Amino acid sequence: MRLSIVVPVFNELENVNRMHRQLTDVLQPSGYDYEIIFVDDGSTDGSRNALGVLADSDSAVKVVFFRRNYGQTAAMQAGIEYASGDAIVTLDGDLQNDPADIPMMVRKFEEGYDLVHGWRKQRQDAWLSRKLPSKIANWLISKATKVPVHDLGCTLKVIRTDIAKELKLYGQMHRFIPILASQHGARCAEVVTNHRARQFGESKYGIARTIQVILDLMTVKYLQNYFANPMKLFGRLALLCGAVSAASAFGTIAMKIFGQTDITGNPLFLTAVVCFLAGLQFISLGLLGEVSARIYYSSEHNSTFTVDRTKGFAANQDRSDAKQAA
Repeated sequence: MRLSIVVPVFNELENVNRMHRQLTDVLQPSGYDYEIIFVDDGSTDGSRNALGVLADSDSAVKVVFFRRNYGQTAAMQAGIEYASGDAIVTLDGDLQNDPADIPMMVRKFEEGYDLVHGWRKQRQDAWLSRKLPSKIANWLISKATKVPVHDLGCTLKVIRTDIAKELKLYGQMHRFIPILASQHGARCAEVVTNHRARQFGESKYGIARTIQVILDLMTVKYLQNYFANPMKLFGRLALLCGAVSAASAFGTIAMKIFGQTDITGNPLFLTAVVCFLAGLQFISLGLLGEVSARIYYSSEHNSTFTVDRTKGFAANQDRSDAKQAA
């Protein structure tokens, strides 16, 4: 089996060579054929040059260079698109994920699973800004999607390549890969992995990301339950609107009978109607926009990122302008 190791990198100069060395120390004795795909997400600290040197010195290293910073999800999607192995292993470039866990996860994968994802049970991060929001988000997502996952934020995963390439990642959807894969019928397993404290560089995540996670959860929940039949959702909302409209009409008639002359000027009635309609319009526009985005990226073969150049790939893959920005 051939493994494609996908590592998104953004300003990780101190970690790039250490990551390569640790991956090589783990993968060479494993007996697996492998490639290491670094995706440089518009680094400005010298990581690009360091990755280029690695690609020159090691034929197993391939590098995708973005023109600017597009985010981890875009970097993950690019690595998946360029991967040629039978299974794809994803991990962060900050060395908090332990490459030594890869053989154990691959063995679990070979038991017949389509996706094996890590669980940072003993997470080495700040409690208030990282661990607490993560626990809340994971609990909320697990309850909403009915997918029993302890740690959606763990980037360390092993996934079958054909399933990975079916997933269209955008926004911050990389953290929902187990849920998206399960929607494609993937057999998933979760294993406890080692998590290490960051030694070099600065974290790119903070408590503000929790808001984006909640918004993405709304999208995933909609796609999970209503994508194939949206009338199940919008029909229920229409019935609710009809019920509210009927109740309001009944109340208006009753108020008129009992002597209320200015029905249209009633502030409570006007506030309820305006807020309900505005909320319904915003929700509908948001969900329709998400569906339109998926159709756009899936049908038109467009991408959320732009590749500047690549290095280390075969001649037919090494190109300067592989993907054009939307």
